Amino acid sequence: MQEPQAAEAGEARLIARSFRPLAAHPGAFGLLDDAAAIAPPPGCDLVLKTDGVVAGMHFFPEDPPDTVARKALRVNLSDLAAKGASPLGFLLTLVLPPEIGDAWLAPFARGLGSDAAHFACPLFGGDTDRTTGPITISIAMFGAVPHGKMVRRAGARPGDRVVVTGTIGDAALGLILRRERSAAARWGLAQSQQDHLMRRYLVPEPRIAIAEALRAHASAAMDVSDGLAGDLAKLCRVSGVATDIEVTRVPLSDAARAALAKEPALIETIVAGGDDYEVLACVPPDNLEALRRQATAVGVAITDIGAVAAGQGQARFVDACGQPLALAHPSFSHF
Repeated sequence: MQEPQAAEAGEARLIARSFRPLAAHPGAFGLLDDAAAIAPPPGCDLVLKTDGVVAGMHFFPEDPPDTVARKALRVNLSDLAAKGASPLGFLLTLVLPPEIGDAWLAPFARGLGSDAAHFACPLFGGDTDRTTGPITISIAMFGAVPHGKMVRRAGARPGDRVVVTGTIGDAALGLILRRERSAAARWGLAQSQQDHLMRRYLVPEPRIAIAEALRAHASAAMDVSDGLAGDLAKLCRVSGVATDIEVTRVPLSDAARAALAKEPALIETIVAGGDDYEVLACVPPDNLEALRRQATAVGVAITDIGAVAAGQGQARFVDACGQPLALAHPSFSHF
């Protein structure tokens, strides 16, 4: 067993070698203090968010460490984007089993540092610890939004249009491919299509670029992490409305469309599987084209998939024939 001083020195070396270079903001004090300090930009509110990822649950233990780091950061950035917020920085809690050493930590820190720089989101501190369990990574993210302008889940109104960014279902299908490689042949996927689905599971794309447009045009929004159907139902409950969604309008990648053509039952996986990290928003009809133009200008596709209606928390999906789509498991849940 290590002496306490030796253990502390080892942790200090780990922090200095792997994470101090990511703490670029002066308020991080070079990770040499017990806490950091930051002030939001003038006229802004702080937006706070935390999400964790655990090996065996959110990523495979054999996944490349740099992609694990990027996923851990990006799932939090996705929430900020949906709130119309810009990132300011983050705290990192890293809990590692004894067998994890520099061979894993070095690429993890490189991936985290690359994304921290790309999204202008510096590290402000955190904690490192050991466990006999799986790798556990928790990030506490903070961002800024003009005072009173955070886009909440509440706010959707009957008559609003329901839109999503990007494409839906890719990550859930990518997860199936990871668990069952024979699925690629069953679905008739080319290698490029397989790669696309795998990549979408490994590293999500947070839609930070449309934060400002969401503030200007959306009445309600959230990110899609637990599945489009389940997350839309959450938004409906908080807003006190219902929605009617045409499942044929849900945007799909070429790979997802090919898989669905071979196996129509995959529609449930696509709309309920989760890990999309796209933005789901409700938009007054008069604002829809302006939102679409601003999103397109920054390279983000916006698709209108249905309407907000009077109701109390129902997210209704209909198929191509207008028949209700019954989902056995409408949302991913850890519990």
